[in-house]
Amino acid sequence: MTDAATPYKMRIDIVSDVVCPWCIIGYKQVEKALELVGSDIDAEIVWQPFELNPNMPPEGQDIAEHVAQKYGATPESSAKTRGHMAALGESLGFTFNNVPGKRIYNTFQAHILLHWAMEHGGPKAQTALKMALFTAYFQDNKDVSQEHVLLEAVEEAGLDSDAARAVLNDPEESQKVRADLNAWIERGVSGVPATIVDGKYMIPGAQDAETFAQVFQKVRNKALTG
Repeated sequence: MTDAATPYKMRIDIVSDVVCPWCIIGYKQVEKALELVGSDIDAEIVWQPFELNPNMPPEGQDIAEHVAQKYGATPESSAKTRGHMAALGESLGFTFNNVPGKRIYNTFQAHILLHWAMEHGGPKAQTALKMALFTAYFQDNKDVSQEHVLLEAVEEAGLDSDAARAVLNDPEESQKVRADLNAWIERGVSGVPATIVDGKYMIPGAQDAETFAQVFQKVRNKALTG
């Protein structure tokens, strides 16, 4: 049973990809939810890997073409969805820079660095890198499959770019991340974001802040009553 007088320590795993717009929107909703619950909860956020496009070629693919092929979306519906996401992002404090001809890329190497950041810097360092990658892709329209772009994000997050470069060339690190990717698929994650609270309760999708806050409070209350 947890003491009601002290903040409840909660672990929040967010399974996501750095080229998923709903993932940054979902994270911003989680941030807002934690503000709503206030000092009742002391949350630790850990990012978990998911590849939306594991077979994406090195040159990437035009987003409009990709969405049409993968989801059958028309150019009109795609534009409407991007507009909706942009407005929602803006309301949450994140700006999407949806330029014509934007491309989507493979993200495996980004996940290697996020795994490394967590192992060597902890949750705050990992989140700093995740945000730098979101910014690089969605705001600066950079190719987040390129090593120099990834290392720029590492430096932006205040991490060691020389150590990061070595990690990108370490086969053992690749194997660890591949195992993590497969493990989340085996746990039933087929789309992102997926938010897992205390390793038990999965919240699918980018829910609104109020929904996240309600779940967080329910988990805390259950722990209090044991």
